[in-house]
Amino acid sequence: MASSSSSASSAAAAAAYPRTTLPLRRRPGLLALLFILLCFLSFQVVVHVPAARSAVSQWLFSGHRADRGTRENCPGCSKLQDVDKAEKTIAYTDQHGQIKLFKVTAREFGSSSIWENPWLPRDSQPVARTQVAARDHLLASGSETTNLSSAETLATTIVDPIKLRRQVFRRRRKERRVQELLQMDKKAELEMQNAAINSSMNFNNKVRGSYNIWRQEFRFINTDSTLRLIKDQIIMAKLYATIALSQKEPDMYALLMKCIKESQTAIGDALIDSELDSSALERAKAMGHVLSSARDVLYSSGEVSRKLRVMLQSTELNIDAVKKQNSFLVQHAAKTVPMPLHCLHMQLTTDYYFRDDVTKEHFDDDALKAKQYKEKLEDRSLYHYAIFSDNVLAASVVVRSTVTNANEPEKHVFHIVTDRLNFAAMKMWFIAHPPQLATVHVENIDNFKWLNSSYCSVLRQLESARLKEYYFKAHDPSSLSDGHENMKYRNPKYLSMLNHLRFYMPEIHPKLEKILFLDDDVVVQKDLTPLWDIDLKGMVNGAVETCKESFHRFDTYLNFSHPKISENFNPHACGWAFGMNMFDLKEWKKQNITGIYHYWQDLNEDRKLWKLGTLPPGLITFYNLTYPLNRTWHVLGLGYDPAVDIAEIDNAAVVHYNGNYKPWLDLAISKYKPYWSKYVDVDNSHVQHCYEGKQ
Repeated sequence: MASSSSSASSAAAAAAYPRTTLPLRRRPGLLALLFILLCFLSFQVVVHVPAARSAVSQWLFSGHRADRGTRENCPGCSKLQDVDKAEKTIAYTDQHGQIKLFKVTAREFGSSSIWENPWLPRDSQPVARTQVAARDHLLASGSETTNLSSAETLATTIVDPIKLRRQVFRRRRKERRVQELLQMDKKAELEMQNAAINSSMNFNNKVRGSYNIWRQEFRFINTDSTLRLIKDQIIMAKLYATIALSQKEPDMYALLMKCIKESQTAIGDALIDSELDSSALERAKAMGHVLSSARDVLYSSGEVSRKLRVMLQSTELNIDAVKKQNSFLVQHAAKTVPMPLHCLHMQLTTDYYFRDDVTKEHFDDDALKAKQYKEKLEDRSLYHYAIFSDNVLAASVVVRSTVTNANEPEKHVFHIVTDRLNFAAMKMWFIAHPPQLATVHVENIDNFKWLNSSYCSVLRQLESARLKEYYFKAHDPSSLSDGHENMKYRNPKYLSMLNHLRFYMPEIHPKLEKILFLDDDVVVQKDLTPLWDIDLKGMVNGAVETCKESFHRFDTYLNFSHPKISENFNPHACGWAFGMNMFDLKEWKKQNITGIYHYWQDLNEDRKLWKLGTLPPGLITFYNLTYPLNRTWHVLGLGYDPAVDIAEIDNAAVVHYNGNYKPWLDLAISKYKPYWSKYVDVDNSHVQHCYEGKQ
C-alpha cells in the first residue's frame, strides 16, 4: 500500500518536472560560461555603482583597518614592525575602469615620499613634532603667526619652518612700511607721487639690440654660401692638380685645370651669391663630380695634408705682403697732396701776387683799421682760437663751421699760423672770403724770431743727421723699405714745426689768458663759447679723454720699459686727445709747461721714450694737469673708424677726422664726408675750377 503510494508520487513529480537528457554536471563549459558572465556583471556593478565600489573597498581593507585600530590602542607597543619591512596595499582604477591592487614596502617609496609609521598615532609622528616645535619657537619669539594662518590651517597643513620664517619676515616688513606711510606728512606724500609719475613718464620700455630671425631686417638675402663653396672647390682642385702633375696623370690634371678656369670665370668679381653668373651652380655641380673622381684616383691622406700645409703657408706669406703693401700705400696716399688741393693753392698764390687791386685794397683797409684790429687780437673778453695749418681748404672749413654755429660771431677771433710756402694762399683765401663779422689773423711761422734751434729742441733734432737718416735712408734698420710697423711715424707732418707749435702758446699769444686750440681736420657743429666758462680747477689743459677699458692709456704711447718713463708715470693713466683743447695760459706760465716739454723732448732725442708725434710728449707734459671735458664736446675717429655711432656724431660739438682717411682725400669714409663737405665754399671759382675734373 505504501509502496504503491510512493511510486504514484514519483510518477507525478516526473510528469511535472521531466528529466533532461543531458544533466548540467555533464556540461562543464556551460558552467564556466555562466560563471564568467556572473563575474562580468559583478565587475560592471562595482565599476559603475559608487556604493558598490565603496562596499568592496571597505571589505578588502577591513582586516587591515581592524589590525591598525587594535594597534593604535597601544602606542607604546614594543613589537612594532620594522619600517623597512612594512608593507602597504595600493588600490587604483586604470583607464578601463578595472581595479588594480599591489603591495609596496618602505624601500620602494621615492625619496620625495614621507614615510610615517602606520602603527603610531598621527600626533606622535617625528614630522609633526618638528613642525609643532618650529611653530612654538616662532610664537615664543614674539611673531604674530596668528595673522598668517588660523590654528585649523596649522593643524592640517605641513609648513616648512624656513618658509614660515620668511612669511613672518615679509609680514613684519609690510607692517613697518604701512606705519611709515601712515606717519608720512602730506608734502612728502605729494613728492613721492610726483616722483612716481615722472618715473613712469620717463620710462623707456624699448628693448635695444633685440634679435629675432623672423624679423625682416634679419633675413639674410645677400648670402655668399654658394660663392664660398665654389672657392673651396677651387682650392681642392688646385691641390689635386698638383698631386696629379706629380703622379703623371695628365688627363686628370688637364680636366682639373679646365674646371678651375671655368669656376673662376663664373665667380668673376662677385661678392655675394646674387652677383654670381647664372651658370655658377652648374659649374659647382660639375666641379663636384670631377673632385669626386680625382679623390678616388689621387687621394692620399699624407700627401693631401702636406700639400695643404704648403698652400696655407704660401697664403699667409701673401697676406703679410699685401698687408705691408696696403699700409705703405695708405700712408703714401695720406701724406700726398691731392691734385685739386694743390691746384687751389697755386691759384690763390697767383691771385695774391698778381691781383694787386684786391690785395692793395685789403691792406689799405687793414692800415685804416690797424689799431682796432690789433686791439681785437689781444682783447681777453673775446673768444680766441688757435689753428696751425698748411691746408687752405681745411682751415677754411674750421673757420666757417665755427662762425656758422656761433651765437655771436663778431666776438670770435681766429689766429691762423701757416708756413712760408702756403702763407700767400692762406692769406688770399681769407682776403677774398672773410668770415661774417668774425676776425681772422694769418701769420707766417718764419716771422717768429724766437723760434730757433737754440731754443726749440724739436728744431734742433730735425736738423740732426740721425733723424734725416731715419727718414730718408733705405738701409736704416727701421726705414720704409723693411715694412716696419711704425711706418706711420714717417709722415711729413711730424717733421713740420707747425705740428709742435701747440707747445708754445704763451710765446705766440703773450697777451691772452685763454685760447681754444683746434686742429685743421675738425668740424664745429655747435656754439663753443660755453667752453670759456668751464672752470678747469687749476689745470692747464681741458681735453676729452679717450681711454676705454685697456685702450688709449699711457702704456699705448710710451715705452714703460725705460726707467725714466716707468718711474714717473702710471701706465694705466687715461689718455686724452689733441684736436680741441682749452688752454689756460696763466696757469701755463705758472707751471712752466714749455720748460717741461723741452726737458722731456731733449731726453727723447734717440726716440727711446716714444716714437715721433705730438700726443706722447703732450701726455707727458700735461700729466696731472689735464681737466677731463664731457665727451660730447669732442667726438673722434672719423678718420679711421667706420663704426662711430651716428647719434654721437650728430650730438657732438666738434667732430674730428683723426687718422689717415681725411675728408679732403679720396680715402675718406663716405658716410662721414658730408659733415665736412657742407662747409666747403663750393661757389668759389677756384674751387669749381680745380675740382671740376674730378666730377
